[in-house]
Amino acid sequence: MNLPRVRTWAVVAALVTVQAPVMFAVKGGPLKKKARVDRQIEQIELSAGTTRTISVIVRADGTTDWVSLLKTLRSRGIVVGRQARRANAISLKLSSADLSWLETLPGVGSISVDAAVSSAPLAGVMAESLLDGNGSVQQLAKKSSELRAQLGLSDTDPMGNGIGIAIIDSGIAPVPDLVSRITAFYDFTNGQNAVASAPVDGYGHGTHVAGLAAGDGTLSNGQFAGVAPDAHLIGLRVLDNSGAGSTSDVIAAVEFATANKAALGIDVINMSLGHPPFETAATDPMVQAVEAASRAGIIVVVSSGNAGINPSTGLVGYGGVLTPGNAPSAFTIASAKTQGTVDPNDDLVANYSSRGPTWIDGFAKPDFTVPGHNLVAPFAPGSYLGVTYPSLLVNDANNQKTYISLTGTSMAAGVESGLVAVLLQASRETSAQLGITQTLSGNAIKAFSEYSAFTMHNAQGVTYDQLSQGAGRVNGAGLLSLVRSVDPSAPAGSTWIINQIEPSSIYGGVEIPWSQHLVWGEHLVWGENIISANNAAWEAGTVWGENLAGSVWGENLVWGANVVWGENIVWGENIVWGENIVWGENIVWGENIVWGESVLGVPATSKKGGGK
Repeated sequence: MNLPRVRTWAVVAALVTVQAPVMFAVKGGPLKKKARVDRQIEQIELSAGTTRTISVIVRADGTTDWVSLLKTLRSRGIVVGRQARRANAISLKLSSADLSWLETLPGVGSISVDAAVSSAPLAGVMAESLLDGNGSVQQLAKKSSELRAQLGLSDTDPMGNGIGIAIIDSGIAPVPDLVSRITAFYDFTNGQNAVASAPVDGYGHGTHVAGLAAGDGTLSNGQFAGVAPDAHLIGLRVLDNSGAGSTSDVIAAVEFATANKAALGIDVINMSLGHPPFETAATDPMVQAVEAASRAGIIVVVSSGNAGINPSTGLVGYGGVLTPGNAPSAFTIASAKTQGTVDPNDDLVANYSSRGPTWIDGFAKPDFTVPGHNLVAPFAPGSYLGVTYPSLLVNDANNQKTYISLTGTSMAAGVESGLVAVLLQASRETSAQLGITQTLSGNAIKAFSEYSAFTMHNAQGVTYDQLSQGAGRVNGAGLLSLVRSVDPSAPAGSTWIINQIEPSSIYGGVEIPWSQHLVWGEHLVWGENIISANNAAWEAGTVWGENLAGSVWGENLVWGANVVWGENIVWGENIVWGENIVWGENIVWGENIVWGESVLGVPATSKKGGGK
């Protein structure tokens, strides 16, 4: 059986020197890397001998009955772990000697590494952005109203009431800002099925993300409240007290959230974590779990990763989007520096923020950019981050250090999850006013997010390419106007606009035009019909980027530059096109994904594998 085997359970972490952006996919098709992957695994097998126990995830191909497949695996003495039926995935522990046998087993479609995952809240830029010369936190914290103002939201706009956000992370501490928001908590770090438990967070990352999404600012008199302080939170703990976890635990949490969407009231999943991409998205089990959640009607928000720069040189590189940020249907989020102002015109794409295209597949990611730099949210008492980095702690209204300032795409994803909760509440309210039950799908909200986004420019005024900013800086004001201006019950193909739409928004008295385009697949799309009609592209079952002009859009659209192969991308010089690619030095991910100690910002003392 010819399986798309992944590369390596022996990988540790590091970033290759980057000098200029470089292409990661063969023009006209994905990069075929199986030969080099097999050579790497063969080397690992030879060095490990036949006694090493390895952890993998098998995806079943459906040709063999699930129960029969499990029986065969167990009869071989292989330890069967978690089972994720929606992703057709089974986690296994086996000897390296059994790996070749597993490849030939009927019913096995692909074999993936059960890769280490982790979070990276410091984004590898602690010295650059969080500390001043004296080691004190730069006081750039915003009041709640100002944070929402950066997204174009007023205090009278929705606060996420009735919307559930599942935080798949290191947990959520029951601090005053969050305790009333937590409606369920389950632990997946014990290797068993979901275990209901009291909320806890020994690392502190999940608490911070949850606070940005839905904290109510109790200890700061509202100053450090999140974007959707009326939303409720479902904590799904997959990372331990050092911020490390496994892919199989994350998949189990995603599958649990999908299965219990209605029972727990889950509308949004936040995944501010990940690992380097080891295989195509079509076979990656974590990506497929995300896609299944999206098809079930959950909006999955994922950080793009903090692998945008070499931690030694600080030079920007392309192709660093992490898994599951390469999931087509996910909202993959880049991080913006807001410069401490409400006006988005001065926002910059953070250098550490991972750029596209995605490794192996060459997908155009991220989707859009969200504030994620120097954000203050609750500190989980006694957790690793605050105890190890006390200079990052921030005082509350009583002059107690109950908050912490962190930076990264993890934080940007938390802000985006809160914004999605606001939009979902607005969609439900609009539907109620229209007397209908239909609300907007995740694809429609993604389309509105891209269409209403602001085009970003660097400090020299040069427009960022779409592989850096996605469609642009997210615009909550524009999103709300779009959500309130459509009738989701309109038949597919018919106009659904009920209110006139002005394609610009005002921030701090400054009128800013929308981008008015989508990044659909590899292409930029313009035209009046992009969002003016209810479209099959907005259905939950449609994979973002598929079904091009002839089958979905019709003829009245303008297809612009190819995002991945556009003229505004400066690719490296050391590329030989064709099936035999010679990789040069100007890459983020090389043939061997060898990581440095702080490539993703996780301090070496706490880091266990790659992450976001």
